[in-house]
Amino acid sequence: MTEINLREQYPEIYKTDTIITVPDEVAALMREYDRKEAAYRRRTYYHHAQYSLDRGDGIEYEAVFLSVSPEEIYERKVTMEQLHAAIASLPDKQAKRIYARYFLNLDLEAIARSEGISIAAVDNSIQRGLRNMEKFLKKYL
Repeated sequence: MTEINLREQYPEIYKTDTIITVPDEVAALMREYDRKEAAYRRRTYYHHAQYSLDRGDGIEYEAVFLSVSPEEIYERKVTMEQLHAAIASLPDKQAKRIYARYFLNLDLEAIARSEGISIAAVDNSIQRGLRNMEKFLKKYL
């Protein structure tokens, strides 16, 4: 068993010394992590590393420029068409409220305020609309 000071590991959280006892394996993993993090900082400082999305490599590039297969593109298109058809099958008020809630990311209070009705009425309308959309999609899929 090894004693570690949490203030050294997490100075932004622990302002005073907090000593805990951990298994030797955990302490070894923490030391290894500290060494790797220090080595990474030295490398980036030494090489004046600058990350760019233009380089075409690295995590940042993959996160932004994810390649999508033609099958996935087609599947997304069909799914969106089905979703829009389901919304179009709803009564006008339900469709507008669902659009405002899920496409415009408005909260129930904002929708209720804009229409001059209660939050409960908006919530009930959206829930009914979602159930109607579910029935529509089950019927046509």
